[in-house]
Amino acid sequence: MRLDDDSGLGDDIRDLGRGGGGGFSGGGGGGLGGLLFALLPMLLGRKMGCGTILILGAAAFFLLGPGANMLSSGGGTADPAVDSRGGTPVACDTDAERFACSVFRSTHKVWGDLINGYQKPRLNFYSQSADNTGCGSASSAMGPFYCPADKGVYLDTDFFNELDSKFGAAGDAAQAYVITHEVGHHIQTVSGISDQVRRAQQRASQAEGNALQVRMELQADCYAGVWAARAKNSAGQSVLEAGDMEEAMRAANAIGDDTLMRSAGQRPVPESFTHGTSEQRMTWLRRGLQSGDPRQCDAFGTNI
Repeated sequence: MRLDDDSGLGDDIRDLGRGGGGGFSGGGGGGLGGLLFALLPMLLGRKMGCGTILILGAAAFFLLGPGANMLSSGGGTADPAVDSRGGTPVACDTDAERFACSVFRSTHKVWGDLINGYQKPRLNFYSQSADNTGCGSASSAMGPFYCPADKGVYLDTDFFNELDSKFGAAGDAAQAYVITHEVGHHIQTVSGISDQVRRAQQRASQAEGNALQVRMELQADCYAGVWAARAKNSAGQSVLEAGDMEEAMRAANAIGDDTLMRSAGQRPVPESFTHGTSEQRMTWLRRGLQSGDPRQCDAFGTNI
């Protein structure tokens, strides 16, 4: 990708270091039951994670319903901790973090042009676990996620290795897709879509709530495509290079609910889907890429 190196320090990015504890406040531990917190996020208005579904696999679809006890809100931020490199952690100081920072800062420019008075999210790097996020404590096994309570994107960049080695979705464009999908959830929060969907889910059955969540995720995929279509570097060039679109599509295909369930030896159960099929995810990512228009990302007003 032809991104500028926009990885300087600022108040929109921080490194929390190694969490030192982890687990789930109010959720009763980790494992698949705890991880499902991020798979069914909007049912209780908590975290939203694209990467989570890669980690969980198919079995997690059957563990908890939308009314299960999830994270309590932490209401604070993690204090910097000493990380594996020694000393106070510094954001954007590794190759993976620098790339993520450049992608993240690029989203500010794109969405700042599209939304009047745009409120930037914050990117939070962490290692292994993060204590006291706005949505409670979290583990890196959950994958990247967005927390609407503190408007933060949370990322352990080791996830990118998993994306490549376990799911065959290598490349910087695949990584950018994951990051910009999470920023897409921020767009849903600041535009009020998240609140509307959460209220509807509170009145819905589990299957109906899951179906609404699928639409949330597909819209975030489309928003990721809008970013890719519009993002330019300082030379005025598109950030996309040859092969980037294909990389992003491979990542979208890898995280389809049906694909993951089949890979786990399970029969796909559409009523349990929370992120959409591989075909749906690719379709909505492509929709954003081809249109560059967030108005084309209304996954709630059309057939998916």
